[in-house]
Amino acid sequence: MKINFDEMQDTVLKEFKGGTGFLTARMHTDNLGKIMYGRLEPGSSIGIHTHETNSEIIYILSGSGKAVYDDVQEKLTAGECHYCPKGHAHSLINDGSKGLVFFAVVPEQ
Repeated sequence: MKINFDEMQDTVLKEFKGGTGFLTARMHTDNLGKIMYGRLEPGSSIGIHTHETNSEIIYILSGSGKAVYDDVQEKLTAGECHYCPKGHAHSLINDGSKGLVFFAVVPEQ
């Protein structure tokens, strides 16, 4: 199945999961999970949240920022991947000066 993010409209989410600022996302969602192309503006974040029924894989396409994973901060730059397994908590933060662009997969388990 082909998913073309260029054909999707942006969804702008304010203070996503209790975070700050704005997340702009293009998402494919079904009952098996989510696949997302996202952008966090400078100073924006996705709030800390626990993955109760799924895991999440985030691949950084451009920009830099950090993930908070089980209370540990991890710096992230383009080409790096962050993984949050089921049962764990994490957050994504753009503490850089440019947009943090990423690709995320959230499979239900």
